[in-house]
Amino acid sequence: MPRRPTSPIAEFPVSGRDAGPYGITCGPDSALWFTMVHHGQIGRVTPDGDVTTYQLESASSGPSTITTGPDDALWFTEFRSHRIGRITTTGNITSFPLPTPDAGPFGITAGPDDALWITEASADRIGRITPDGHVTEFPIPLSGAFPSAIATGPDGRLWFTMNQANAIGAIGLDGHVAVHPLPTPAAAPVGITAGADGAMWFVEIGAGQIGRITQDGRIDEFALPDPASRPHAIAADADGNCWFTEWGANRIGRITIDGRIDEHDLPSPSSEPHGITLGPDGAIWTALEIGTVARLTPR
Repeated sequence: MPRRPTSPIAEFPVSGRDAGPYGITCGPDSALWFTMVHHGQIGRVTPDGDVTTYQLESASSGPSTITTGPDDALWFTEFRSHRIGRITTTGNITSFPLPTPDAGPFGITAGPDDALWITEASADRIGRITPDGHVTEFPIPLSGAFPSAIATGPDGRLWFTMNQANAIGAIGLDGHVAVHPLPTPAAAPVGITAGADGAMWFVEIGAGQIGRITQDGRIDEFALPDPASRPHAIAADADGNCWFTEWGANRIGRITIDGRIDEHDLPSPSSEPHGITLGPDGAIWTALEIGTVARLTPR
């Protein structure tokens, strides 16, 4: 049975309920930066709750995931306008179109090569964009795979989930892709992160499981108590654990390296937790689609 420890959770209103806070990351300015997928906005909230909002050129651009780039700006995907956006910590916004029409960029991460790497969910490609906006695209060897989240691994490759192909991929800086099918059918992986144990940890939204894959492709899966909890995003903390959102169960979960699972109920009902990140204060921050961000202080 999972533990249900009691850890303080605070919620900070950051938008209206219809804006849809979605992706979240810790910025170089020790603030939390997040996307508002339904209003085409980028938000910034400090650990004490001060909020600033920046409007993108198109309110329907669909900003999805966000990360800090090698240039200390925040980079994000615009799923509906098929662009990659960049915002400085002072709020200066630029964006770059992708070469492939209707690419549907979703995941983004800083690579080991001073560039950003992205998934093109609708084009079965992995993209690389330099801080000055030069884009290179690499095809993946599966059709209709819907590559989703992406993270840099300890081996220098970029690891990504293939939501519709039920597999995990790894791409080298030379564009070579390795594919690792998942043991569980229709697991539909989404979020992925590098763990402190040298493996990649990911969530299976379709199966209600947490997965772990080693650099040589060995996969372990850990079932959550509620198979319908729909885990969505995952992030590592400083203590070697991984934290994840349970979108369908209104919870934040934690899994240790040895597979022990703790779960924390969110205070607001049906809050739709999506993105998750480790904050500058050592707390776990989560974007909630109801218009708030939550801060969980681990005990």
